[in-house]
Amino acid sequence: MSFASSKPKIVVLTGAGISAESGLATFRGSDGLWEGHRVEDVASPEGWARNPELVLEFYNQRRKAARAAQPNEGHRALVALEQSFEVVIVTQNVDDLHERAGSSHVIHLHGKLFESRSTRYEELVYPMTTDRIELGDCCEKGHQLRPNIVWFGEAVLLMERAIEEAATAAIFMVVGTSLQVYPAAGLVNYAPSGCPIYVIDPTQPPLTTRRNVHFIAEPASLGVPRVVTQLLAEA
Repeated sequence: MSFASSKPKIVVLTGAGISAESGLATFRGSDGLWEGHRVEDVASPEGWARNPELVLEFYNQRRKAARAAQPNEGHRALVALEQSFEVVIVTQNVDDLHERAGSSHVIHLHGKLFESRSTRYEELVYPMTTDRIELGDCCEKGHQLRPNIVWFGEAVLLMERAIEEAATAAIFMVVGTSLQVYPAAGLVNYAPSGCPIYVIDPTQPPLTTRRNVHFIAEPASLGVPRVVTQLLAEA
C-alpha cells in the first residue's frame, strides 16, 4: 500500500536502459542472447530444472558485475526529486543501483539480485551475505536456494502493489524501457487520465492511447536530470 504523504506523487517505471548506462548488460541482446546464453536457459523454471548449476553461476556473475557498477546521473537525479515529491520507483531491474543512489521507496517487480529464496518455500527469502549461491546451499528447511528473481512463466507478485501506486500518481515517468515486457509495460495504463507522462528513452515506446505524453529521446543519464530540473522548478 502507498504510504501517506502531503507531497504530490511521482511514479517512475525504470527498465534496463538506466542500468545499461552503469555498465550492466541489458536483458536481451539483438541476437536474442543474454550474456551469451539463451534467456530460456537462465531465466525460466525449465532452465533451472535442466541445469541449476548453470543458472546459479549465471546469476553469481551478474551479482559480481552489479557489485562493481555504480549509480549514474539518472539514478541520482531521481533521488533529488524526493526534495519536493513523494517518489515511488517501480523497477524491472534486479540490481540495487536505485537503493545505492539513495532512493527510499523502490518496488522490484522482477525480484532482487542480492536475495536468495527457498526452491520449495517461496516465503523463505534471505539477504545475501556473499555474491554466490552454490549447489548444496539450502534454506532452513533443507531445500536448495535459488535467486530471488521472477523468471519467465512465474507470477509478478508485486504487480498489484505497483498498480495501486500508479493509480494515485500525479506524474508518471518511464525511464529506460521499451514498454515491451508485460505485465510491467501495462503499468502506465493505470495512471490517472490526463496525468502527465514523461518518457525518457532514446527510442519512442508506443503510447498512442495516452494524452499528455512528453517524449525525451535521450539516455537516462541525460534525460532524467533534465526532466527532474524542470519538475523541481515547477514544484
